[in-house]
Amino acid sequence: MVVIEEVDKFKRDMSENGRHARHFSRWVDELRKSGGDLSAGVKLPNGCIFRVGFHDSEHVLPPELQNSSADNRILSLALSLKKKNPKQTIVFVTKDVNLRIKADALGVKAEDYEPSNVEPDAVYNGVTTIETDGHLVDEFYIQKKLPLTDEMKAALPGSGEINPNEYIFIKDSANPTHTAMGRFSLELDSIVPIFKPVEGIWGVFPKNAEQSFAIDALLNDDIKLVSLLGKAGTGKTLLAIAAGLLKTVDEGVFSRVLISRPVFPLGKDIGFLPGDIEEKLNPWMQPIYDNIDFLFGATGQKTSRRGAGRGCQELMNQGLVSIEPLTYIRGRSIPQQYMIIDEAQNLTPHEIKTIITRAGDHTKIVVTGDSFQIDNPYVDSANNGLVYLVERFKNESISAHITLQKGERSKLSELASNLL
Repeated sequence: MVVIEEVDKFKRDMSENGRHARHFSRWVDELRKSGGDLSAGVKLPNGCIFRVGFHDSEHVLPPELQNSSADNRILSLALSLKKKNPKQTIVFVTKDVNLRIKADALGVKAEDYEPSNVEPDAVYNGVTTIETDGHLVDEFYIQKKLPLTDEMKAALPGSGEINPNEYIFIKDSANPTHTAMGRFSLELDSIVPIFKPVEGIWGVFPKNAEQSFAIDALLNDDIKLVSLLGKAGTGKTLLAIAAGLLKTVDEGVFSRVLISRPVFPLGKDIGFLPGDIEEKLNPWMQPIYDNIDFLFGATGQKTSRRGAGRGCQELMNQGLVSIEPLTYIRGRSIPQQYMIIDEAQNLTPHEIKTIITRAGDHTKIVVTGDSFQIDNPYVDSANNGLVYLVERFKNESISAHITLQKGERSKLSELASNLL
C-alpha cells in the first residue's frame, strides 16, 4: 500500500516517472476489474500472484530504523512475511541500493530487478583473433575472401562462435608478423577485407587497428547501427563525425549529419544559462564544435582562433549539420540522416531504446561513449544504455561494435586514462 501511495504522487507528472505511474495504476485497476481480490491475491497469466499488502503494525524493525519512512515500512512488511513464513524464501526486490543493504543486514534476501547488467570486463568488444596456416593468410589477400572453416571456428576464443560484422585479426601461426585484418560477413559466411580509404576521411587517418575497424563500420552503408566504446582520447567522436561528413557533404548518401549528446554536467552545475536554445546549448555542445573545427584544419580549410567555430557554422547554415539536444527527440522520425549520439554512457536503457527507434528509412546511427566516464547518478558502468545496446545488438547483421583500446589524443591523455 505504501507503493500505491508513492505512485499516486507521480500520476500527474508529465515526466517518464508520471507515464510509468499512470501505466502501473491502470494495470492494477484492470486486475481489480477482472474480479480478483487484491487483498487476497490475483493470479497473473505467468502463474505469479499479485497482492497489495499492508504494513504490519508489529515492531519488527530494530530501533535504528523508524517506521516513519516509506522505505522502512516496505522493509518491515518483507521482514514480517519472512517471520510468518520461515519455510518460504522471501525475496525483496528493489532498485534502491541502500534498501538492499538494510534488507541484507536484517537477513532478508534482496535483489536488483535489472538482470541484464554486464560487467565492463565482460562487454563484447567486437574484435577477435584467429591463428591459422600462412597459406590461408595469402589466400585471403588474393581472393579477397576467406571462408570460415570448422578448424578456424574451433580456434576462436571462448565459445567458438563469431558474431555478424565481428572484426578479425588473421595471424599466421608460424609467423606472427604475417597478418591480415577482416570482417565476418554473415551473408557470405566468410571473412572479407575491411575498407581502407587511401586519402583518409576528412584528413583523418587510422592510427591503430581498432580505428581501422571503426572506419570500416562507419563507412559501410549496410551497417545501420555502429557502437564505439573506448576510454578518453581513443578517437570515438572524431572518427564518427569525420565519417558522417564524408558520407553527407562529399558523397551525398545522407541528407545531413545530426549530432546530439545528453546534457549532464561534470561536477557542480553553474546554474541558469541565458539566451535562446542555441546559446544555452553552446557550452554543452562545444566538444562537437571542437572536433568539426579540427577536421576543417586537417583538410586544409582556413580556420583561425578568432574565427573558431566558423567551419561548423557554415555547415549548419547549409543544413548539412545539425547539433541538437536529446531532450526533445521523443516522437520524432528521422529519415536519411547520419545520426551521432555522443556520451551515450549517460543514457539509461529506456532512453537508448527511445533514441534508436527514431531512425527512419536510410538512417544510420552511431553511438559513442566510455563506461568509465559516467556523470548520470542513476546508471553505472554495468547497466548504462550504451552497454545495454552493445549486448542486445551484437548478434544482429545490421550492427557492428568496436571497443577502441589505445588513446591517440596525446601521451599525457593516455597516461591519465590508464593511471588515474
